This record gives sequence, structure tokens and C-alpha cells, in this order.
Amino acid sequence: MIQKITSWFEQQTFGVCSWWGKKLGISTTKIRMYFIYISFFAAGSPIILYFIMAFILEHKHYFKLKKSKRNSVWEIEEV
Repeated sequence: MIQKITSWFEQQTFGVCSWWGKKLGISTTKIRMYFIYISFFAAGSPIILYFIMAFILEHKHYFKLKKSKRNSVWEIEEV
């Protein structure tokens, strides 16, 4: 039952905390709790940051930089 609630919650809340948890190697629950604590102390202003992160995660394919294939020093051709 708890697993169903958690998966539903993740689908409805953009997955920001789970993404950070995977990147940092921290439990998703701890990240959620820290976010809630910080929101209480900062009068809710981290919610704006959360929505910005959610927007970036939803549209991350637009934000990825294209890597150019660079030649190494040894492959430079003389003109």
C-alpha cells in the first residue's frame, strides 16, 4: 500500500526529489524531509525553487548542451 502511494506521489510531483536522490546517492525520503524543513524555516520560498527544478526536469532535453567532437592535440592537421 505504501509503495502504491509513493509511486503515485512521485508521478504527480514531477520526480524532483527522486532525481536529486539518484544524483546525490541520498534517500528520497530524506530529501523530501529536508525540503519540508527548509520550507518551514524560509517561509515557503523553496517552493519556487522546486517549481523551477520541475520545469527544467520536464524540459531537460531542451537544456542539454551539444558536445562538439574535438580532435586531440595529436590529430591536428597542418594547413
